[in-house]
Amino acid sequence: MKVRIAAIQYQLRHIDDWQGFERQVNFVLNAAADYRPQFVLLPELFTTQLLSFMDNEDVPSAVRSLSDYTIPYIELLRSHAQRHGYYLIGGTHPNLRDGKLLNTAYFFTPSGEVHLQDKIHRTRWEKEKWHSDHGDILRIFETPHGKIAILICYDIEFPELARKAAEEGAEIIFVPSCTDDRQGFLRVRYCCHARTIENQIYVAMTSTVGNLPVAGLRLHYGQASIITPSDFPFARDGIAAEGVINEEQIVVADVDLALLHENRIKGTTIPLLDKRSDFYGTRPEIVKVN
Repeated sequence: MKVRIAAIQYQLRHIDDWQGFERQVNFVLNAAADYRPQFVLLPELFTTQLLSFMDNEDVPSAVRSLSDYTIPYIELLRSHAQRHGYYLIGGTHPNLRDGKLLNTAYFFTPSGEVHLQDKIHRTRWEKEKWHSDHGDILRIFETPHGKIAILICYDIEFPELARKAAEEGAEIIFVPSCTDDRQGFLRVRYCCHARTIENQIYVAMTSTVGNLPVAGLRLHYGQASIITPSDFPFARDGIAAEGVINEEQIVVADVDLALLHENRIKGTTIPLLDKRSDFYGTRPEIVKVN
């Protein structure tokens, strides 16, 4: 089964009100629909664009105030998933639930369902500046177009999470990301490549680009890419498609799930199958040398 993915490099720019945000979101999601994808991916924290017309001097309070827009955000993105018939990973949106500030990926289905995946690992900025909270559950979503998982930016830097997802049958991992410099972007990008090789899965990632007049979110460095395992049946460099760095655009590629499953058994290397589960429960032997 072939699956088409559209990953949106979303440009953050100053807007004057909610209507400005709505117009930009409508444009990119309608444009993505023209490619008839099964999945559409938006970047992490793209809703922080709303802070450009809000009082954002007190950073922890400002981020928490974004929760007031959770309902209109959900209604806007759910309407696109239903109208266009695609599964939409709606980037992430900071929201308050049970007194906690969570960075959450909202997953919208064509039938109108809304599912949540909270970010599990927080960066130093999120812990020290935003005083946010971490999620505790990793979800695998079974769709008519394969099993997927969502690992938010920093989460892809922890191999254990992707391995758990792969062992539960995930075929595609979606990585909404937000990074402010080249080093940060490459940490996420290189880890996406590593996870595809380790787990013989597809990884689709995208990032915010542009700039905002908001502390901690002023500059953005990013690129969307759809990454494959590194073996003969796939793209030579393990990249099915990638965008132009720091440009607003939509990156589209088809991935073949049947080919993925064949590669997990017949690949040049088969790390998902060859993993020695018996060994990884043991502790290493410490040897003192002179």
